[in-house]
Amino acid sequence: MTNPPFPPADPAPPPTGAPPPPVPLADAPAVLVVDDEPPNVASLEKIFQREGLRVYTADGARAALDVLRRHRIQVVLTDLMMPGTSGLELLRAIKEVAPDTEVVMMTAYATVEVAVQAMREGAYDFIEKPLKRMQVVKSVRKAAERNALLLENRSLKNEIKLLSRRELVGQSPALRRVMATTLQVAPSSATVLILGETGTGKELLARYVHEHSARKNGPFIAVNCSALPESILEAELFGHEKGAFTGAVARREGRFARAAGGTLFLDEIGEISPAVQVKLLRVLQEGEYEPIGGDTVRADVRLVAATNRDLRAEIEKGRFREDLFYRLNVIALTAPPLRARREDIPLLCDHFIGVYCARNGRPRLRLAPSVLRRLHDYPWPGNVRELENTMERAVVLCSGDTITDDLLPESIAASEGPAPEVLHFPVGTPLEEVEMQLIRETLRHAKGDKSLAAQLLGISTRTIYRKLGGSEDPAGA
Repeated sequence: MTNPPFPPADPAPPPTGAPPPPVPLADAPAVLVVDDEPPNVASLEKIFQREGLRVYTADGARAALDVLRRHRIQVVLTDLMMPGTSGLELLRAIKEVAPDTEVVMMTAYATVEVAVQAMREGAYDFIEKPLKRMQVVKSVRKAAERNALLLENRSLKNEIKLLSRRELVGQSPALRRVMATTLQVAPSSATVLILGETGTGKELLARYVHEHSARKNGPFIAVNCSALPESILEAELFGHEKGAFTGAVARREGRFARAAGGTLFLDEIGEISPAVQVKLLRVLQEGEYEPIGGDTVRADVRLVAATNRDLRAEIEKGRFREDLFYRLNVIALTAPPLRARREDIPLLCDHFIGVYCARNGRPRLRLAPSVLRRLHDYPWPGNVRELENTMERAVVLCSGDTITDDLLPESIAASEGPAPEVLHFPVGTPLEEVEMQLIRETLRHAKGDKSLAAQLLGISTRTIYRKLGGSEDPAGA
């Protein structure tokens, strides 16, 4: 016996000559009506058309799944009791074919058990026949809204994930040079030492090495050596066996083991103790190590290290092993400071604004020209990390659509920019003397950091040592 979808008291259809239903917009929600009774389908189709929805119909499960494969459907309204395939079976099939589509079920034979089962299997709503026009419209519209919200949230999460990918942003010559060198050395198995100030992106450069190496499908494990005391760092790197020391209640796998088949990144390598330096040297020389209290293990990692210290100076002071330095310094890369790549500041600002606007769920902001000028002129002692923090702060505090000067930290707002540094030489000054004075002034500007001075001058650190007489090079380079 056919069960009419609506009670007889429901208003009669509009008389001949009534205005036609509105034409649905292309982006209007699409609803698929599934019922084996043509009169029921026709009644529901008219209702949803008058609501401005796009309507598809099917007389059974097979036809419904065919529609779902060919069209993007927001909501399926299906009868529970149909010949061949039940509504619950169709619900399961829908969640396989179109898992984002919401399903509203209708039946004249409702029981609590069936309703609970339908909801557990992913139905959005369960309504009884005879249907009430407002009830079915409300249920379908709410299901469509939920579908749109879920897709919007997923899209936003994907955007945040994409924007939040830690990557080296910029097109400056200084950055392009180091990236070109990185691409050359990444495919090799050589140990890499990354030099640079705090906040310049040394870990990002290490990840770039990993992602362009033969080990890119293996793990990338990072350890901040300065964040852990000596006793903990040794166990963290090499692992330990149960009972190896007081408190070792269970065996612990070290970072070398976790990085097997991939890359181990040791940040702030200049901070490690002499005892850990000895064990690390053994790994680099012999390719093996011993967990605390354990047996010898082969190391299957590529080592990338980084430091903001002058390791040659640390060697002179007896704080870093010279043999370990040469094992680490097979390939040296220098992450340029932000002041050496000021032309990248607009790109970096745009990147960070996009990240933090997405995270805070707000429209993308723009920078006032005066702000960009201040950012360009600021010396950036904290480098890219300081710029990122500045942009995050500005996004959070901005109440309009433009980041203005008043949203900058006082240190930047009050900055007058870098003073021009000009050297004057009398006509006839020997070229060698000009070079020496230029190198000394650049070293003074770089506070004695020879790697930074070399980067600013566009020459190698070895050239600086040679120009200064060679004796200043502890390695005799």
